[in-house]
Amino acid sequence: MNTTQTAPAHAHAAAIDETRLQAFLGRTVDDLSASYVGVMVSLGRRLGLYRTLAGSGPLSSHEIAHRSGCAERYVREWLNSQVATGYILYHPSSATYELPPEHAAVLADEESPLYLAPAWEVPASMWLDQERTLEVFRTGEGVPWSAHNERLYCGVSAFYRNCYKGQLVPQWLPALEGAADRLRAGARVADVGCGHGHSTILLAEAFPRSRFHGFDTHEGSIAAARENAVAAGVAARTEFTVTSAKDYPAGPYDMICFFDCLHDMGDPVGAATHARACIAEDGMVMVIEPLAHDAVENNVGSISRLYYGASTALCCPHSRSEEVGLALGAQAGPARLREVFQRAGFTRFRVAQENPFNLILEVRP
Repeated sequence: MNTTQTAPAHAHAAAIDETRLQAFLGRTVDDLSASYVGVMVSLGRRLGLYRTLAGSGPLSSHEIAHRSGCAERYVREWLNSQVATGYILYHPSSATYELPPEHAAVLADEESPLYLAPAWEVPASMWLDQERTLEVFRTGEGVPWSAHNERLYCGVSAFYRNCYKGQLVPQWLPALEGAADRLRAGARVADVGCGHGHSTILLAEAFPRSRFHGFDTHEGSIAAARENAVAAGVAARTEFTVTSAKDYPAGPYDMICFFDCLHDMGDPVGAATHARACIAEDGMVMVIEPLAHDAVENNVGSISRLYYGASTALCCPHSRSEEVGLALGAQAGPARLREVFQRAGFTRFRVAQENPFNLILEVRP
């Protein structure tokens, strides 16, 4: 007779450190609170409340409600939520609310390179698509970009448009040896994974002698890119095509760009191999990827957890939906990215620049 008894699960539980418990509880409450803040930011952006406050000085809740066309009682409660968050100032003596200009640059100015308000559309889509994410966690399959809620496309496009506007031409290109001079003289450029075309259009505006070709698998994004190019007045020197990163026309191209998309691809080595076949022998590949270090333990903090979250729910599922399905991930790091291009036949790879959000990579044949 077997007399061995299984100890209750709690018998081996570690002793609780009350100080650590309370500190972690405080952290999780902060994170929960932050998710509520995102909903409030989305309301403020879509209702025009931040725009109403921007540059207007102190205003009462009645004035803000009147100018924005909203009901005062709802506006007042929203304003108080923003005061509690520290996004808006409250002046008790006059019972007025004020959006500081520094905050307006992040929340109200749609042309500011620091404008972040639309970024909350991305986690909204992640919540709406959660059932699909649960399914692929269990099956190991993927979710293509096109299968997500449309709030994802709007949030990503608006976020990257302003980020690129503030950095692509004035900061990133000068970090690549000879890139700006080549574009000024006239070059043929491929923007692979161009999305709504904001990166392509920014380059076309800055370098009128060059010609730009945007490629993406998502038909809706390509349609938006064509409309954006017309609105920007660069349609004559831009072309947008629905095709994959391994099938776009051969070129040759003087520059091939991958803006925040290589890690999303099912076969990044295949995409890099096609780029090697299409690049001019004296050309270059410009790669923008999320900032990451090579070791997991070094990818910590607010930006890394944002990237890992997006990678879990968006980037890896899209990669797994495509051929090969490598799922490189948004925190791949320079060493793994270097390996991708080395396997594709490139011989020169360097980190040209990095900032708190991005790695700027220069790759040459």
